[in-house]
Amino acid sequence: MAVESAVARIAQAGKYLSFKLGGEEYGLEILKVQEINGMMGITRVPRTPEFVRGVINLRGRVIPIVSLRSKFRMPQIEDTEKTCIIVVQVRHGDSEITMGIIVDEVSEVLNISEGQIEGPPSFGGGMEDADYITGMGKLEDHVVILLDLDAVLSGEEMEGIAQVAQ
Repeated sequence: MAVESAVARIAQAGKYLSFKLGGEEYGLEILKVQEINGMMGITRVPRTPEFVRGVINLRGRVIPIVSLRSKFRMPQIEDTEKTCIIVVQVRHGDSEITMGIIVDEVSEVLNISEGQIEGPPSFGGGMEDADYITGMGKLEDHVVILLDLDAVLSGEEMEGIAQVAQ
């Protein structure tokens, strides 16, 4: 049974929005993406986890914003003119939550075929929390780390995001 669930998380061929964090390139399923915005005023919400940067007002809707740099324990940098908020839909239980993720730079939409996808690497002990990596997209001159946004945040973290979103 555990093998079946692991197989279900392997990335599928298709279109991925690629973005950069630090020197690495990541990809997420294009169907998860609602829109891409430049940085805007983010209101900090007290007593939220450090990776929750705050909320924005997007056309009358309050959208929680998550810093992937913080979530992935990467060094923080100042926002630049290339820093973007990708507004995405993530699954939480039986519902979907709209939230924004802050990335250093959006690259392009990639069409990744089945033959270009390799399963996620095995990191050994202590890396169970990296199960949000669904595969590695092997392109001509580099590798794109393919993410399952539904698994980036734990159930407890998603519950907190859902409360901020309401």
